[in-house]
Amino acid sequence: MKYVALLSGGKDSCYNLLHCRKNGHELVAAASLRPEAGKDEIDSYMYQTVGQDAIEFVAEALDVPLYRRTISGAAVDMSSEYGSRTAGQDSGLRGDETEDLFELLSTVKLPPMQSAHPEIQGVSVGAILSNYQRVRVEHVCRRLSLTPLCYLWQRDQRELLAEMIDAGLEAILIKVAGVGLTTKHLGKTLGQMYPTLLKLNDLYGAHVCGEGGEYETLTLDSPMFKRRIVLKEVEPVIHSDNDFATVAYLRIKYVVLEEKEEPSSIDPAVPPVYEAEYDEVRLAVEHSLKSSESSIPAPEYAPGDAVLYFAPSSKAIGPWVAITDVHRNLSGTSPPSIEDEVHECFGVLRDRLKGHSLEISHCANINIFISSMDLFGRINAVYSTYFGSSPPARACVAIDLPDGIRVKLDCIAFTEAKSTDRQALHVQGLSYWAPANIGPYSQAITAHQRVFISGQIGLLPRNLALPSPQSLSAETALACQHVHRIVAALKNNSGGGWQGHAQLALYWVQSWQDLPHIKAGLRALNEKVRTIFLGVPTLPKGALVEKHVVLHTGRFLVVNEDEEEEVRSLEPAVEEGSITDDGTAIHWSISSFPSNAATCSVICIKGDVSEQLEAEFHKQVPNLLDNALSVRVFYRPSVTLSYDPHTLLKSYGMSITSVPCRFVSNFARDDWNYAICIIGV
Repeated sequence: MKYVALLSGGKDSCYNLLHCRKNGHELVAAASLRPEAGKDEIDSYMYQTVGQDAIEFVAEALDVPLYRRTISGAAVDMSSEYGSRTAGQDSGLRGDETEDLFELLSTVKLPPMQSAHPEIQGVSVGAILSNYQRVRVEHVCRRLSLTPLCYLWQRDQRELLAEMIDAGLEAILIKVAGVGLTTKHLGKTLGQMYPTLLKLNDLYGAHVCGEGGEYETLTLDSPMFKRRIVLKEVEPVIHSDNDFATVAYLRIKYVVLEEKEEPSSIDPAVPPVYEAEYDEVRLAVEHSLKSSESSIPAPEYAPGDAVLYFAPSSKAIGPWVAITDVHRNLSGTSPPSIEDEVHECFGVLRDRLKGHSLEISHCANINIFISSMDLFGRINAVYSTYFGSSPPARACVAIDLPDGIRVKLDCIAFTEAKSTDRQALHVQGLSYWAPANIGPYSQAITAHQRVFISGQIGLLPRNLALPSPQSLSAETALACQHVHRIVAALKNNSGGGWQGHAQLALYWVQSWQDLPHIKAGLRALNEKVRTIFLGVPTLPKGALVEKHVVLHTGRFLVVNEDEEEEVRSLEPAVEEGSITDDGTAIHWSISSFPSNAATCSVICIKGDVSEQLEAEFHKQVPNLLDNALSVRVFYRPSVTLSYDPHTLLKSYGMSITSVPCRFVSNFARDDWNYAICIIGV
């Protein structure tokens, strides 16, 4: 795609351009925000403003037009999110410096009198770790229908800085503001500073790439530059001088451009697709595929037997609310358009939430089940109109719904007492990290220390395409790696201090024949988590497997020996067991924290369950339904038994979503009739 570069003149914004070129994108313009006349720099949470006297030369060196705007706003909204979560109210905040960027990029793409660059589809962004900056840039891009190109996002800083130097990027320090850095380091190149920056990282934890504000840079040469920048006259300016960290910068007074003798090659190092742990998953799946001798018969299945068990219902426990089995009203109405059916479902959802004094914007996680992936585009277009910034996490799969139903959903909503009680990870830029969520859902929502991660399929993050040719081993490894990287980013954004405990993993699988190979890969991963494998006809983009995870940070507010509240990291207890009787089997796995808090339970059932066996089950697991908020029953429609767990659970006052599946499996066996998944709070 054709793109505009957000240009600070620093190493990150210039190095990201090499990766944009590497991934086939074409640079057509540059854009930069500057301090008002007479100021060398200003304190900005968003923009690098030191060195702006040379930015015109950077654009000339790149041989592209430069669009500039003076920063008039300030950091008005400093929260982790930007914009409103309420649909239709997600415009910018007047007076915030983010809106200066919106006006600047509007000038590039949508000028009032003429179209300067209407062909632009992307924006190059050099963000590495700054969630604050990323959220605001992506908010602006979404409003202008632009795709952020962020190939440095979440990269290891030691590796990244070494790659910049090796790629021929010549940048110097033009500002220092971190421990161990002084005026003597101003003007030094990245190559000269690399050993010092590593040492400061080892000694004090300083960011190697300056992500903590330790230093800022100016790029003098790059393989993308047509000409080289030469600083003829600079002046050091000391802003503050103390024993801990000097703050100083170079005032650039005279600059020239020099012709380069020959063009540089543009071939930056690209990080490997798989981390070592997930490459083992890929290899394990490949080995299983090669060693498999024959296919195994699939369990009996009759999609026409899918039954619509319940009307929509809800349950509230404390700040949590579950809305289940949401679908259109079937009584005496002709089938509506698919758009109207989605609107009707959201009308039901909105009414149910209002009954608990909540809005759709309070949803933390939504599962949406559709009759055919061919309808996904139309469904998603309507779905997106109900959300603003930081939408809920989401999993979407196609299942064999009962006749007359094409859309069904459930959700878990949360009422936050303060804004920090709910946090979203909604990364929308293309990168090497994990798939961008360009659609109306977040990679993850953390609410009250519980983390809901959106369903992950095996997309290549750099282009949001499945591996070609299609590969079960690659997709399985990537889906698992995406979840891992999302959790790592959540830890970074929250300041760390928590381990994270996966309590539930659902694997939606398109083909029964793929099931043993996926399991082989996951055994190599050695995850200790309650796991169910569920057969469905199709997945988004035609993927072979989708992974959906619920975890908990492990952080709880407890009263210590001095009767004072403090945050502690706790480990969940895991209870597993099974009972069998005359061809009937019940297997359970439960993860719970002390006092039966934050539970995830999976109960798998095979065969008819007698009253005696049921009584024995509840005797062994007496508190299973305590604090149960949301229940999903995954079942095979072909199974006709006198025992129906839907009816039993309904008698306990459970809020239930019934989900027909082509097979229901765990690591113990593949022919379960039912799997009951319970999320408790």
